[in-house]
Amino acid sequence: MVSKRQIHEEGHKRKFLAVIDGTPECGRAVLYAGRRAQNTGGALVLVYVCPPGDFQHWIGVEEIMRAESLEEARVALDKFARYAREAANIDPELVTREGYTREEVDKLIEEDSDIALLVLAAGDAKDGPGPLVSSIAVRGSSFPIPVVVVPAEMTDEDIEAVT
Repeated sequence: MVSKRQIHEEGHKRKFLAVIDGTPECGRAVLYAGRRAQNTGGALVLVYVCPPGDFQHWIGVEEIMRAESLEEARVALDKFARYAREAANIDPELVTREGYTREEVDKLIEEDSDIALLVLAAGDAKDGPGPLVSSIAVRGSSFPIPVVVVPAEMTDEDIEAVT
């Protein structure tokens, strides 16, 4: 069960959440979310979810892999934070999580009651829009907040026009 959204209460503002996952289309989601946040006086949150380690028996290997994963997250978040500042003139909040993307996005939405909209971008691959978009689509109306899926073929100008 999702906590009550507090965006209309004093001291709170609407946050737009975009998932940074290394796919080419996640930049579309960042642009859309950043523009919406900028145009509505909201905030932008970028989350990167590092996969859980699978080397419990090899602690040294697990620690190295975890450090590499966290560094990859930092680099990716920094890259898209710069993009958000340049393209949407907004300074995003950066969040790194460890676990499975779908579960960690759910937890983040539950924990931060100012998150009002999840923005994802669909891939243009023949096998579908991408695993995160597909998993949320399957959940359908039981998702706790609105979800916007930005089509892969939307141009920057198209995004600007609808945000």
